[in-house]
Amino acid sequence: MQDSFDLTTIIFLALAVFVIWRLRSVLGTRTGNERPPVMRRAPQAPSPANDSNVVRLDRGPEEAAAPPMGQHDPDRWQGYAEDATPLAAGFDAIAAADGGFDPRVFREGAKSAYEMIVTAFASGDRKSLKDLLSKDVYEGFVSAITEREKRGEKVETTFVSIDKAEYVDAQLRGRTAQVTVRFVSKLITATKDQTGAVIDGDSTKVVDVTDVWTFAREAGSRDPNWKLVATEAGH
Repeated sequence: MQDSFDLTTIIFLALAVFVIWRLRSVLGTRTGNERPPVMRRAPQAPSPANDSNVVRLDRGPEEAAAPPMGQHDPDRWQGYAEDATPLAAGFDAIAAADGGFDPRVFREGAKSAYEMIVTAFASGDRKSLKDLLSKDVYEGFVSAITEREKRGEKVETTFVSIDKAEYVDAQLRGRTAQVTVRFVSKLITATKDQTGAVIDGDSTKVVDVTDVWTFAREAGSRDPNWKLVATEAGH
């Protein structure tokens, strides 16, 4: 797998072999299609945001209840993390700090957020991205969009499916909960120049993409937003 990151124009991720997180964890085989920028900064706590574009990742219709203190259920994270693993310990820490955490609901919400962010980046929808990304990640995405617009290029992306969304890591850093998910998806995407000619990707071909993304939120906060704080090309 090979990643290409162009700092002066836009970020193109190219993979010759099947790869989503190295967010692959987040996208599969790279074929030169334009992707959201790869942000390799260490995950940071998200900034507060308005509720205009909230993706609730951790709660269903009713708040999930934390397991009774002192009780250990080896099957508590069944289907998401094996008992006595770092991932299970991460879930335990997050659930203890925020009883509303539910890995089943979070995964479905993360899948929705992933699709929203990828399509918003392709269309240049800054407003949608702002409430879903941390400040640093947002600035990187907007920089890539702006450079693309200066060149008169447009990206057409069609989401075909998300074939897999699996947990890679979960941690509680201070009061900040961080959850990392590897996405494997199928997309149709092409970048066109000012004349409408395809200069990257293929508007008729479905490609496999793998990405590893990390979401973060302050545990117990009234703000329901989980922000994307780090992305990585996966394999």
